Amino acid sequence: MSVNRAQLVEKIQKQLGGDTSKACADRALGAVVDSIKESVKKAKAVQLIGFGTFKVVSRKARVGVNPKTGQKIKIAASKSVKFSPGADFKKLVK
Repeated sequence: MSVNRAQLVEKIQKQLGGDTSKACADRALGAVVDSIKESVKKAKAVQLIGFGTFKVVSRKARVGVNPKTGQKIKIAASKSVKFSPGADFKKLVK
């Protein structure tokens, strides 16, 4: 089961207290997500102690295989975002 944005906003609203509106909780979530995106876009790591770290990683060019045809294809070098969970977060998942 996954949690969507609306459900996450409801949880944030409850955490912040009864006088917080859903719109305010949604703006707070949006601000956090946008800040993480902006920082990672500038190739900076975002570390949230107890939660984890978001960082940009480079992938080298490589040769792959098309699963339908079995033909070899070239995959270009690219960048991606990696999330590494923190120790406290890892303990919750075990």
